[in-house]
Amino acid sequence: MLSSLTAFSESRPRCRLRGIFQPRKPDAVRNHTPPQTHVADAETFRQTFERITANVERVIRGKPDAVGLSLLCLLCDGHLLIEDVPGVGKTSLAKSLAASIDAPFGRIQFTPDVLPSDVIGVNVWDERERTFEFRPGALFSSIVLVDEINRASPKTQAALLEAMQERQVTTDRTTRPLGQPFMVIATQNPIEHEGTYPLPESQLDRFLMRVSIGYPDADSAVEVLDLHDGTTEITLEPVATAREVLAMTRTVTEVHVAPVLRRYIVAVADASRQRGTITLGISPRATLDLQRVAQARALAAGRNYVVPDDVKAVAEPVLGHRIRLSADAQLQGLTPQTALRDVFDAVAVPTAG
Repeated sequence: MLSSLTAFSESRPRCRLRGIFQPRKPDAVRNHTPPQTHVADAETFRQTFERITANVERVIRGKPDAVGLSLLCLLCDGHLLIEDVPGVGKTSLAKSLAASIDAPFGRIQFTPDVLPSDVIGVNVWDERERTFEFRPGALFSSIVLVDEINRASPKTQAALLEAMQERQVTTDRTTRPLGQPFMVIATQNPIEHEGTYPLPESQLDRFLMRVSIGYPDADSAVEVLDLHDGTTEITLEPVATAREVLAMTRTVTEVHVAPVLRRYIVAVADASRQRGTITLGISPRATLDLQRVAQARALAAGRNYVVPDDVKAVAEPVLGHRIRLSADAQLQGLTPQTALRDVFDAVAVPTAG
């Protein structure tokens, strides 16, 4: 599905943050420092990546970016926030991803009365055995769908997000590790606000990416009607294993990132903090996440080194939910997406050599 992308640009083209998984002409420039990941490893990664995405796309039609980004998020050991209206396939995406890698799937429907114990688990007294027995919550799965995360109380949200960060839960002074791989796919409706508890910036920062699936185009919508009768779901067979996913995750951080590209990422972050339209710029944690996702995207294209297009292509889903605009910027109709494009346009793209 992916091909190698354009090499280091010699000019300062206008930044394009869309078309994340659109094929482009092969690049011809490598960095002189030998990458830690071999070309053969990158090719194996690409083949497995495309096999999984093709399987998921049997269900999620016409949304290659959403499918590809969700898999990149998993392979970067991150969590995904999907902000979209009901009925566009959020649940189907999570289920299809879990089925494709033969991983346990869990689901939590958040409402104001959901307690932290419903999420992480609880110790229950066993009268016959005369001891407490731990009953795990829905988090003890590999792929966990959290529906309408902004409808849970702040206390329950905090319990979930702490488990996401620490990869473990603690009940009655006993700590239990969560499984591997582990990924939370949380959803929230961008339209309904009544009875919701918006996530604060510190908790939004726990999500590696935020994406929107959106409505399918006409051709994809017809394909959905052809394939589904409204009640029967397509059964997906696994095309990879959890062990393969973990191996791919370990490979991501070995992809070579040239020093000039690291300085480019830092320059973008610094530029975001200097703009008057942005009150909360790109954090150091966000730059680490941006680099990691760019590394994974390079592997998905069959490369063992990162190019600027990798950074720019994933910037919006990785950074869009982490910046905050000034009141004046919002009144002018500026969005985080357009603000990010302005930031990238203001920073020179590194050149080869």
